[in-house]
Amino acid sequence: MTIRLRPLRDDDLDQLFRWERDPDAVAMAAFTREDPTDRAAFDAHYRRVRADPENHLLVIEQGAQLVGAVSTFTIEQEREVSYWIDPARWGRGIASAALALLLERERQRPLFARAAAHNPASAAVLLRNGFVLVGSETSWAAGVGREIVEHVYRLD
Repeated sequence: MTIRLRPLRDDDLDQLFRWERDPDAVAMAAFTREDPTDRAAFDAHYRRVRADPENHLLVIEQGAQLVGAVSTFTIEQEREVSYWIDPARWGRGIASAALALLLERERQRPLFARAAAHNPASAAVLLRNGFVLVGSETSWAAGVGREIVEHVYRLD
């Protein structure tokens, strides 16, 4: 499988919105916008993310197909990574490969990542890329409408 990363373009947003409102994907991610079907909130989020030069938001392509997105950003002085894959392509190693490519570009360490405890596939992506579990916390997750356990991972 050959994938590559490239900067997000405006014409990618419609596809990202479709994935980010998919009910199964929202449930697995858990920590999403309050209403994943709200396009105005989606657009406002991406305007804010793209306006911050510290954020790196890249899309994942397999061949000529857009298959996901990966990003780095800073929250509360901690550098974090995140990824979102087309739900129709889950389980094919795309997230693991894309995160590996992102980690070649993002040299800041430590890096943190978070995964809902009920999402072992996301945990596996992080572990394959050298992250280690460093803690857990219970937080409100809009995607599932309740508090859930979120695992915190670190890469040094």
